[in-house]
Amino acid sequence: MGDVEHEAEVAHGEETGLVFHPLDQFIVEPLFGDGPIHWYTITNVTLWMAIAVLCIVLLLVVGTRGRKIIPTRTQSVAEMAYGFIYKMVEDVSGKDGVKYFPYIFTLFLFIVFANFLGLVPTSFTTTSHVAVTAVMALAVFFGVTILGFVKNGAHFLDLFWVKSAPLPLRPVLAVIELISYMVRPVSHSVRLAGSITAGHAVMKVFAAFAASALIAPLAIGGMVAIYALELLVAFIQAYVFSILTCVYLKDALHPSH
Repeated sequence: MGDVEHEAEVAHGEETGLVFHPLDQFIVEPLFGDGPIHWYTITNVTLWMAIAVLCIVLLLVVGTRGRKIIPTRTQSVAEMAYGFIYKMVEDVSGKDGVKYFPYIFTLFLFIVFANFLGLVPTSFTTTSHVAVTAVMALAVFFGVTILGFVKNGAHFLDLFWVKSAPLPLRPVLAVIELISYMVRPVSHSVRLAGSITAGHAVMKVFAAFAASALIAPLAIGGMVAIYALELLVAFIQAYVFSILTCVYLKDALHPSH
């Protein structure tokens, strides 16, 4: 009975032009064939991640190949991105963190290109999937943790021991600090995926309303406004992910409170 009602609702929606499937755009599908998806299957996620990597290569390698004193537009964009992230790493992580700049710069460029490519009509937003963002977040988490122990040994545990607090409170604060540290990859990954998913879902809803003649102007206006906002969010989320990585890196290099 439920299936019949669902089919009736879909049919009614198709008649009125109001069909809401805002999450369909996040479905992972194989590029070749219709079989089950395995870890080695080439999917739409694979394609758009590869396109993001290609865009980075075009910007940093091809676009700056003929470097000039008076830079071209592509060279200017590459230099501004380089200087912007380098300054951020230096300011947040300190001079010791600059040696890890290439990794953070790569993270930033991949996320920002993946976010912007996801705003292209009929494209796929790879950063809307926690499976993608979690891999990056876990790489940061394990990387800074290992680095913290390598650089500081057992003194890395000073990160959880708040020496400025009264002695009776320190064990309690240590537990809180440890829990906070362990949930870092969760918040790091979910923040990015959740923000991107929410914005794209809202745009899809506005696009569905645009099919109705009565509210089409309002829906199109709202969709344009949300799209402009998502352009800003695409950059901000890449920046937030990168600056949090710098903060975690600083904790690994200088764990003392």
